Amino acid sequence: MKLSERMEKALNDQVKKEFYSAYLYLSMSAYCESLGYSGFANWLKKQAQEEMEHAMKLYDYIFERRGRVILEAIDKPPSDWKDLVDVFENVLKHEEGVTDSIYKLMELAKEERDYATESMLKWFVDEQVEEEASADEILQKLKMVGENKNALFSLDRALSQR
Repeated sequence: MKLSERMEKALNDQVKKEFYSAYLYLSMSAYCESLGYSGFANWLKKQAQEEMEHAMKLYDYIFERRGRVILEAIDKPPSDWKDLVDVFENVLKHEEGVTDSIYKLMELAKEERDYATESMLKWFVDEQVEEEASADEILQKLKMVGENKNALFSLDRALSQR
């Protein structure tokens, strides 16, 4: 069954959001790298790669359902933050926004009785639980260590292993 026009447009919009997420995390990675936090930069770079995979999963799905992908312009992401806590507060806030967007897609799929899209979106719902938990865990650790350079160095080293 072919995607409805409304669903196709909504999925295309989500593709754009996923590509923006990758762009945002790459910008955050560059910021961390510029401060000498290569572990945080690595974590964010891997996150950017994951977001590209999410975008491509939706991209491929649109074609599987005989839809058309229309790529829109991606907004320029910010390039400066106050500190690492600010970076990860923004990561968490961004992921919560992505979760909301996925939920709206799920609601549309239910409304349109598009069971195939609903089934595909379940993967994204589960993924968002993991994304938010991961960002929140790092944020809470950053808040715990505060200005402790040794603890910050240790956390940076741990994140380089991702």
